[in-house]
Amino acid sequence: MKQTFKITSEYGIHARPATRLVNLAMSFDSEIDLFAMGRSINLKSIMGLMSLGIYKGEDVTITATGRDAEKAITLITEFIISEGLGDVTT
Repeated sequence: MKQTFKITSEYGIHARPATRLVNLAMSFDSEIDLFAMGRSINLKSIMGLMSLGIYKGEDVTITATGRDAEKAITLITEFIISEGLGDVTT
């Protein structure tokens, strides 16, 4: 499972939503990775996510593999949209 987003938040993915996004990812058994700017990080790592420095306009892809991968992608997508962090791209 994977989903790609265009980051639309004026501040990108900054500390507060990043922490909440990592906590959400940690609630799943699946392996969840985020790809951006030619790099890949484990989305369950706040240090990894913050090290990317994702700003407005960046494209990010989140992948999940495991028994609850579909649920993980669905809820992470809902989080990113509801928090105003980004929009789904095709």
